[in-house]
Amino acid sequence: MSADLLAALDEFAPSPRPADTRAPRLRPVERTATRRRPRLAYGIVAVLGAAAIVAAQMVVSILTTQDTYAISTLTSQQRQLTWDRQILYDEVAGLSSPQYLAANASALGMVISEAPTFLRLSDGALVGASQAAGWQSSIDAVGRGAVANALITQTPLVTDPAATIEGVPVEVTDEAGQSVTPPALSDGLPTPTTR
Repeated sequence: MSADLLAALDEFAPSPRPADTRAPRLRPVERTATRRRPRLAYGIVAVLGAAAIVAAQMVVSILTTQDTYAISTLTSQQRQLTWDRQILYDEVAGLSSPQYLAANASALGMVISEAPTFLRLSDGALVGASQAAGWQSSIDAVGRGAVANALITQTPLVTDPAATIEGVPVEVTDEAGQSVTPPALSDGLPTPTTR
């Protein structure tokens, strides 16, 4: 059985290839092949592209830095304008206060009557108890009021620039005779002088 089996296997076995009788394609080289140079244009384009990217990054960086400084300057100006607006608002509030208006009216010679007098428009007659011109008001508008108003204590009156609601303005000075005013805060908080 083994001979039959071998015969059957030989039938299905691949046939051997015929030997290649052709000569190999190898041949000796008469001269060496010239080496191809890289294209110069590709190199120039690559270098110019890298230079353009670096230049664009520098321009963007410079513009961003300039914008940052401009924003910082505008923020500082906005803060200063906000402070100025608040100062002006406080000044207007002080100048429109009843104490300041009464002090200016008193400086002009107007008096406050305890008995009100009205002017009737139909005939122009005064209705109510009128007082003599020499009458003095019971309210001292120029002197110290019941509640002090810090916004107008040193503000001069319209009719008398040398006087204020609390009298003649007095400038606070130290032992050396220099004016004691708070330092300006335009450059930040003041620092003490050391010796």
